[in-house]
Parts: sequence; structure tokens; C-alpha cells
Amino acid sequence: MTESTSPPPDYRIAHVDLDDETIIWRNADIEQERRIAIFDLIEENTFKPLRAVERGANGPYHLTLAVQDGRLLMTIANSDGEMVEQLLLGLARFRRPIREYFAICDSYYQAIRKATAAEIETIDMARRGVHNRAAELLVERLEGKIDTDFATARRLFTLICVLHIKG
Repeated sequence: MTESTSPPPDYRIAHVDLDDETIIWRNADIEQERRIAIFDLIEENTFKPLRAVERGANGPYHLTLAVQDGRLLMTIANSDGEMVEQLLLGLARFRRPIREYFAICDSYYQAIRKATAAEIETIDMARRGVHNRAAELLVERLEGKIDTDFATARRLFTLICVLHIKG
């Protein structure tokens, strides 16, 4: 009997790209958020695109995020760059969390420049709350399509927000 030499499944994101044409405007704060979210996402994540896995795609994956016609386009490729799945996710339920997240982040960025430590902490707690609720919504919306964990969904929500920045 011969043992299989295929590597074990690696259900994670190894590389992330954001569609630069989708991002209209950036500032230093947003660029820093983007860099941190991508770094943290690559360092530790759980990402299992269920239909692609059923067809034998075991990862790691290259993920490209874009907004197309008001929907999130997730293009998932294997480590060789071959597309294994595309997923379109309606963003209507994310409009309010994205607006709230932008508003609270704006307050946070202003506060870190001139507010007291207690004020910054209060705003940061509110920011985390909005972020956490949005991550829970994303996990819910991906159910049956992509298995992921809360931390991964949180970082993906940050990147979804970056894609929605308007100048």
C-alpha cells in the first residue's frame, strides 16, 4: 500500500490584494489600518472556501477584494495564481456598519491627537464594538460559503471598509 504524498490542506489566506481602482482616496491613517489588517490577516487566519475545497483546492489562498456594482467581489486563487472561486457578497447590510465605523474612526483619529487618555479609551471601546458587530455580520453572511473565524472576519471587515473610502 502506498502512502499519499500530497500535503495536508492549508485553509488560510497567504496573500491579499485590494483592487486599487476601487479605492478612490487614502490618507496616512487609513493606509496604516490597511497595512496592519493585511499583516495581521496573513500572520493568522482561518479561511476555507467550501465550494473550492469540494473541488480539491486546499490552499493556501491568494485573495483579491474589490467592490463591483455595490457588492463585494472576493476572488480566490490557489498558490499558483489559478482562480479557484469567485464570490459576490451583497453589501447592503454592511452600509450602516461601514458608515458607523468611518465615523467612529474619524473621532478616534482626532482624539489621539488632542484628547485625554480616558476619552481615547472610550472612543476606542466604541470603535471595537462597531468593528466586532460588523465582523459577526460578516461571519453570518459567509456561512455556507467560507468557513472563517471571528479574528479573520474582523480583519476582512477592515479591508472592506478601506475599499469604501471616498475622497
